[in-house]
Amino acid sequence: MADKSIIVIGAGLAGLSAGCYARMNGYKTRIFELHHLPGGLCTAWKRKGYTFDGCIEWLVGSRSGIIHRIYEELGAVQGRQMVHHDVYVRIEGTGGKTLIVYNDVDRLERHMKELAPADAGVIEELCNAARVLAGREMPAGKPMELMGLIDKLKATKALPVLKAMQKYGRVSIQQYAARFTEPFLREVFPEVMGNLPDMSMSGLMMALAYGHGRNAGYPVGGSLEFSKAIEQRYLGLGGEIRYKARVEKVLVENNSAVGVRLADGTEHRADVIISAADGRTTIFGMLDGRYVDDSIRHYYDEWPLYEGFLQVSLGVARDFSNEPHSLVFHTDDPIRVGDRSCNWVKMRHYCSDPTMAPEGRSVVTVCFAFGNPAHWKELHADQEKYKAEKQALAEAVIDRLDKRFPGTKEKVEVVDVATPVTFERYTGNWKGSHMGWRNTPRTEGTWMKRTLPGLESFYMAGQWVFMGGGVPGAILSGRHAMQVICGNDGRKFQASTP
Repeated sequence: MADKSIIVIGAGLAGLSAGCYARMNGYKTRIFELHHLPGGLCTAWKRKGYTFDGCIEWLVGSRSGIIHRIYEELGAVQGRQMVHHDVYVRIEGTGGKTLIVYNDVDRLERHMKELAPADAGVIEELCNAARVLAGREMPAGKPMELMGLIDKLKATKALPVLKAMQKYGRVSIQQYAARFTEPFLREVFPEVMGNLPDMSMSGLMMALAYGHGRNAGYPVGGSLEFSKAIEQRYLGLGGEIRYKARVEKVLVENNSAVGVRLADGTEHRADVIISAADGRTTIFGMLDGRYVDDSIRHYYDEWPLYEGFLQVSLGVARDFSNEPHSLVFHTDDPIRVGDRSCNWVKMRHYCSDPTMAPEGRSVVTVCFAFGNPAHWKELHADQEKYKAEKQALAEAVIDRLDKRFPGTKEKVEVVDVATPVTFERYTGNWKGSHMGWRNTPRTEGTWMKRTLPGLESFYMAGQWVFMGGGVPGAILSGRHAMQVICGNDGRKFQASTP
C-alpha cells in the first residue's frame, strides 16, 4: 500500500493539485503534460518585455477561508501580494451614463439607487443577498460522496449560502436585468459578467459577495507565477513531471485503468490513473468512448460551454494606472468578431502589477466571451486568412480604444491575438473552452461524477467535473479526487502546508 502509484494526466491546476495531495498522502506520482509549462489555462506569455495574462482577473479566497487554506497547502499564496480593487467593473453605456460596480456592496447600493430610484426594491434585494453571502462559504472541504452526518450538520451553517445560490441559480443575468424599470440598468446589467447574459445570477452574487468581503484580490505576478508556485510545491514533495509528453491512450485491462500510452509510443504503468486533461478527449479519445452512459453523452452533446474566448493583448507605451482597471464601454461602431458583431468592448489593464510591463508602460487586454471556435478552426486551415482575421480584429479593437483613450493607437508597441484555436492547441481543451460547462439556470447545481461507469482505478479532475470551473474549482477537484482515492484505500487523508 505504501508504494501505490498514481499517474496524473495534465499539469494544469487540477493535475498539480491532485499530484500535491497524492504526495502528501504517500503515493508515488508522475504527471504527464503535453505543454512545456505548468498551469494549463492558468497561464501567461511574454512578448517583447510585456507579459500577457490569460487567466486570473480576481481570485476567490485571496485573503481567508477554506479556499485560502487550500492555496496555502499548495504553496500558491505565501508571500504573494494581493491587490484588492475598490471597483469590480465600470460599465459605460449609451447616453453618457455609467454603472460602477463597487466591491463595497453598501456603496454599490447607494450608487445604483442614485441611477434608478424607482428600482430601489430590486437593488436592495440584490445587495442584501450579496451581504448574506459575504463572509460565508460553501462546504468545500470534502467531496459530497464522503460527507457523513457530522459533515452534513456542519454544512447547515452554510444554509443561507445554499438557499441563496439555489434561488439565484434559477435566474439568468438577463432575466434579472429585465426586473429593472430604468432602461439604462436594463441595458448595462447583462454586461457585468462580460457579455454572458444567460449565465446564472449565482455567479454574479458570489463575485459581489467575495468582493465585499475583500476576499477576491488579484495575485501580483499573475497566473503563470501562481501555477509555477504550485509546481514547485509538487516537486518539493518529491513528485515527478514530464513535459512535452502528450497522453494518447489510457491503458485498460479487465475494465481497470493500468497506465497510459504517450504519443511517442512509450507506455507507463500505475495503480491509479487520474485524468486532469480535457474531458471529451479523455472519455471519447483516450478511452475510445467505451465507458459512458446516457448522462455523460447528454453533457457533451447538450450542455452549454464557456466558449473559447478571444483575447487581444496590447503592450502600450502609456501609463493607464489612472484609468479604470476593468472597463466595459459601448461603441456605436460594432466590432466584427468572427461571424458575429459586438457593441461592447471589455478591457482591462494590469498597472497594479509592476511585473507585467516596463515602467511607464501598460498591458491592456480586450476579451470577447463568444469566440465561435468552429469559425476560427476553419480559418486556421488557411494561415493567411487566419492571420488576416486576427489582424483585422486587433485593428478594430485598437481603433475603439483610441476613440475612448485618444492617442493610444500611436503608443501601441506589441499586439498579440489569442483565439479559441490558440487555447485548444496549447491546452487540448475542447473548443478552447476556458472553464468547461457554463453556469446557466439549466445546468446550475449539477454535479458530475469523477469516475466513469464500468471502469476501475480511474478518476477525473478539472473543469469538466466541477461546474463553473475557475481556479478554485480546478484546485478543489484535484484535492477531492485524492480524498476519494484515500477513502477507497482506507487511508486517512492528510494535508499540510510547506
